[in-house]
Amino acid sequence: MPITAAITAIEGYVPDYILTNHELAKMVDTSDEWITSRTGIKERRILKGKEMGASFMAIEAVKKLLKKSGTKPEEIDMLIVATVTGDYVFPATANIVSDKIGAVNAWSYDINAACSGFIYALTTASQFIQTGAHKKIVVIGVDKMSSIIDYEDRTTCIIFGDGAAAALLEPNTEGLGLRDFVCRADGSGRQHLYQKAGGSVKPPTYETIDLKEHYVYQEGPAVFKTAVKQMADVSVEMMQRNKLSADDIAWLVPHQANQRIIQAVAERMQLPESKVMMNIQRYGNTTAGTIPLCLWDYQGKLKKGDNLILSAFGGGFTWGAIYMKWAFNQ
Repeated sequence: MPITAAITAIEGYVPDYILTNHELAKMVDTSDEWITSRTGIKERRILKGKEMGASFMAIEAVKKLLKKSGTKPEEIDMLIVATVTGDYVFPATANIVSDKIGAVNAWSYDINAACSGFIYALTTASQFIQTGAHKKIVVIGVDKMSSIIDYEDRTTCIIFGDGAAAALLEPNTEGLGLRDFVCRADGSGRQHLYQKAGGSVKPPTYETIDLKEHYVYQEGPAVFKTAVKQMADVSVEMMQRNKLSADDIAWLVPHQANQRIIQAVAERMQLPESKVMMNIQRYGNTTAGTIPLCLWDYQGKLKKGDNLILSAFGGGFTWGAIYMKWAFNQ
């Protein structure tokens, strides 16, 4: 059989500090009932500590991944970090992670596709496995969203959290692993979900700071409507292209943006709630971290050969889906 790229190990890391809805209600005009009914979120993790950025969480996840899989850092050929909250504008956070874990033989870079980042990164990495160019690739989804959230804006501060998860990708000749994908983008949607300042178009100034333009800006209704349609469309496309019925699918692994979006996508795919991975209630939206964190949380329930559909939508707009056959039993 042709070579496919399979996840052979998955590990995650979330910070210790838990920010609950009740605590948020003391900071902004909101309540546990209001947040839960609209998003499904009960709490989220926040990374505290001086000079602790996205790389800290990524490194912790990768250390656990290497230990679990018995992989030496120097065996890694390539390392990709999906993030919108890198440690610096440059260098890439992936470069920092590679250095601090001792991956001296890996080339590394970041992918910025917002909440679709892990889908984009996994798809990209799989190509290097399938061609035979590389044998071991680490793909990380990580975001420290608390670093770009205005905790006086109740429309965004209730949604996002911090977290990371890392996957080891290796060749497979049993037909397992990544079988199909679709990745899409529409830059015209950028005005609905973005960070207004901090880039080359609008570099930091006293004015941009005073106007709070270095925080996430989101127009909720527009994002919600487009996310439901696009996530559902690509997920159903994966099913149709691969002749999969709802009965054939073991799990939907959706981006954890909003419980109502997840439910709408599952309904479109005719999947029962029992086949939908969901941990948004504990972590909130960790952007590029949500899908790998789901795989980490649920790996004990996954069986070798299970059909999975991974699906995401994010700022950009970006979206995509992956059809994968799970490659190992926990």
